[in-house]
Amino acid sequence: MAFNLSCACVIIGCIFASSVKTSNISDVYPPLWKESPGQFSDYKIENGKYIINFWSYPDRLGTYKILLNKTAKYFAKFSPENEQNILWGLPVHHGWQYHTGRLADPTQSTDCGRKSGDHLCISVDSWWADLNYYLSAMPFLAAVDSGIMGISPDNVTFLPPSKDQMNFCYNVSHCHSSFPEAMKKWNEFYQSHSSSFDDLLESLWAAHVSSLDVARKNFQNRLKYYSKQEADFARSWALFVDYLAPPRFPTTLIRTYEFQKELPRRMLVSGDKVPFISDFSGFQNTVLFALNLLHKVHKYTGTLSLILWKALMKSTVARKLFLEILEFILHSFN
Repeated sequence: MAFNLSCACVIIGCIFASSVKTSNISDVYPPLWKESPGQFSDYKIENGKYIINFWSYPDRLGTYKILLNKTAKYFAKFSPENEQNILWGLPVHHGWQYHTGRLADPTQSTDCGRKSGDHLCISVDSWWADLNYYLSAMPFLAAVDSGIMGISPDNVTFLPPSKDQMNFCYNVSHCHSSFPEAMKKWNEFYQSHSSSFDDLLESLWAAHVSSLDVARKNFQNRLKYYSKQEADFARSWALFVDYLAPPRFPTTLIRTYEFQKELPRRMLVSGDKVPFISDFSGFQNTVLFALNLLHKVHKYTGTLSLILWKALMKSTVARKLFLEILEFILHSFN
C-alpha cells in the first residue's frame, strides 16, 4: 500500500521537477494555436447555428481557445496573460496528442492524422482522440450552457464522426441527456468561478474525472488497435489521472507544458522496452516506468489504495506536506 502511494508521489514529483519558468510564454502554446479559430464567427454558420467539426484538429483546438478567452476574466486576479487559467491543461494535452501522432488512425486503414495524408484529421478510431472528445465537447458545451460564452445553447452544434455516432453528443441538450453527471460537474465548475484557486481546482478535477470515467468505459475496445506498449501506457495514463486529481494538481499553462516534455514523444511500438527506450531521455523512461509500476500495484491492491489516497488528500495539511515532499524530490533529482 505504502509502495503504491510512494509510486504516485514519484510520478507527480517528476511533474514538479519539470515545472520551471519558461522565458517566452508564447512558446508553450499547443501546435497551431495561433492559426486556430478564436471566436465563434470563425466557424461556419448554417440556419443560425455555428457548425464545428470536432474531427478536425484546428476546429477542436479552436473551441479550447474560445473557452480560454471567455474564462480569462475569472483568472485575471491570479496572474497576467491568463497563465493561471486552470483550463489550460486541456488544450495543452490535446496539443501533445496531435504532436505525437496519437490523434491519427491507429488501424492504418486511412491517412487520417498522418503527416503523409490529412495531418489535421482526428480519427474516430483513436483512443486518445475519443477520450479527449469528452474532455473538449463537454467543457465547451457546459460553458455555453452556463452563459459565459455569450450565445444561446441552441446556437452551436458539432458534426458527427464517420461511425459510432451514438458514443458522442453534439449539442448542449444532447450532452445533458447522454452524460448528465459529467455535464452537471462541468456546470458546477463554471458556477464556482468566484471561489478560491484551490476550490476551483477541486471542482475542475471533479468534472475532469467524471468525463474520463465515462469515456474509458465507452472506448476500451479502441486499445486493440495499438501495440501492447502503447495500450499499457494509455491505461496507465488514464489511471494516473485518478491519482493526480486528489492532490489538485494545478493545470496551469506553464506547469502542464513543462510536464508534457517528459511524456513519450511518439507512439510506443512493439520493440520499445521500458525503461530502456533509446530515443527517449532517461527522465522520460523513468516516468514511463513509474506509470507502469503504478498501474501494476493498483491492479494488485484493487481500489483500496486509491480510496486511502483520496482520503489522505482531503486534508489541506496533507496536500501542502505532499507538495513539500515534491520539492524535496526536485532537489534530490537536481
